[in-house]
Amino acid sequence: MITIALYVCPQTVCSSLAMAQDAFALANRLAASAEFVLQRVSLDGQPVDLDFARIQVDGDLTLAERADLILLPATGSAVATALEANAALLPWLAKRGAAQPVASLCSSAFLLGAAGLLDGRKATTHWALEAQFRQRFPAVELCIDALLCHDGHLLSSGGAHAGLDLCLYLIELHAGEWLAKQVANTLVFETQRGGQARFAPLLPQAAENAAQLKPLLRWMELHHGEVIDMQRLAAQANCSPRTLLRRFKVSTGLTPNDYLQRLRISAAQRALGNPARSLEQVAAQVGYADRATFAKLFKQLCGETPGAFRRRMQRPPAAELHGP
Repeated sequence: MITIALYVCPQTVCSSLAMAQDAFALANRLAASAEFVLQRVSLDGQPVDLDFARIQVDGDLTLAERADLILLPATGSAVATALEANAALLPWLAKRGAAQPVASLCSSAFLLGAAGLLDGRKATTHWALEAQFRQRFPAVELCIDALLCHDGHLLSSGGAHAGLDLCLYLIELHAGEWLAKQVANTLVFETQRGGQARFAPLLPQAAENAAQLKPLLRWMELHHGEVIDMQRLAAQANCSPRTLLRRFKVSTGLTPNDYLQRLRISAAQRALGNPARSLEQVAAQVGYADRATFAKLFKQLCGETPGAFRRRMQRPPAAELHGP
């Protein structure tokens, strides 16, 4: 039996907190024993008002000091607000996290980072927060594609559902693989889902000041299957290749060639929805004469092969979903 202290603050994402509680409570029910004791704590031991719920707690941080594990549910995408509002937590977290196991769900990895616990360690968070995390914590080895990371006594997870991956991992770690599998099965949750790369958008959103580039981006969408080099792009944009390269990097964070490859693979994802088209046909349609080159780049950007992507995207007909 282990005791888990769930930290609750006004920025806590209610679904993240509920998911963690439900996973460990279900593990106890399926095991027919109290494998996990859950305690909710806040900075001052007072109830916490979230968007649509008042969360009662069992005590303040003193109670958490006696727990076997401190679990930080997600705190949302307003990172600066969460860090400022929880400034009083950080010194305590730095002290406790030096020896006591601590786990973060999704965006709460920023709390671990701000407490200095992740420097020189592996960690992950939601893919959409990658740039912010790298900027704030350059000393952390960010494994952004990972659904969860376990480095020493520190654990972290990626997006919302990856929090359940982390909870299942903890259940397996402390109560065995069989129980973790039963919890996953009861929740109808697939644990072998690959990495976060499958969910992150391939194309970056152009900067607001990228008006000059928008006609070219649209042109590339229409002609991505053709042979396109830097000279052709520069001529289309009515500027020199050097100027185009600079504008592209500033507006998208990518080179024109990198953007083109992502544009082609994004088009391939849509084309793979048609089972009548072979992989060779899809590759040629989006601009690749060589299937091997296409497959290699697809896996690099999407985290899975084109064939695996196609199989995952297949859905049963509506009649199979709804019955006769």
